[in-house]
Amino acid sequence: MHQSPPVKRARWRDIDWIVDLVTATVAPTALGAWLVPDERRRPAVLAGAARIWVEHALLFGDAFLLTDGAAATVWFHRYRPIPPPSRYGERIKDACGGHADRFRRLDRALGACHPQEPHNHLAILAAPPDTERASQAAAVLAGSHRLMDTFGLPIYADLYSDADRWLYQRLGYRRHHQLVRPDGPRVDLLWRPASPRRINTTPSAGSCPDQQLSGHAMTPG
Repeated sequence: MHQSPPVKRARWRDIDWIVDLVTATVAPTALGAWLVPDERRRPAVLAGAARIWVEHALLFGDAFLLTDGAAATVWFHRYRPIPPPSRYGERIKDACGGHADRFRRLDRALGACHPQEPHNHLAILAAPPDTERASQAAAVLAGSHRLMDTFGLPIYADLYSDADRWLYQRLGYRRHHQLVRPDGPRVDLLWRPASPRRINTTPSAGSCPDQQLSGHAMTPG
């Protein structure tokens, strides 16, 4: 019987590896192309933005890796307000250059929709495309849930690719809101209630005003 590789909690030494996973996951997508139209520069720009948020997650959340290094998840603990990354404006400009404005605008759009109730935020599911991607994504997300569910909090997630929709639905996520833009990718914002063994928290109806996506998709919002 096949067993999924176990999941480990990432450490600071794992940041480079997680950044590579995020970059390889996002670069070939419509999201990646929209954020950084210049295909030649895209990997470096995405990696620079990803590093900011992966580092921030290790200070104010968690990151998990399959022990074989094939996939990762990046989380933020939002049971209390957390600050933006240190020197964020300066760092995102240095990392993204002329593309920084798109990243900033999506930050603001996602932030406007963020639930106020305590929750854990799944910001990034990083599983690069290959023949084993489906099983790797399922393994790292299920393994991460086993650890994150011990907090007894609901989960909020940003979904940028239809490829993962079936997995999120299978694990109990439902759409909370959607950000759309005529000339850019759609972002579905998902909600997964806390374990039935604990008190559930649900986002307030209509807590996110209808708005068009105008910017970034690699941030926790």
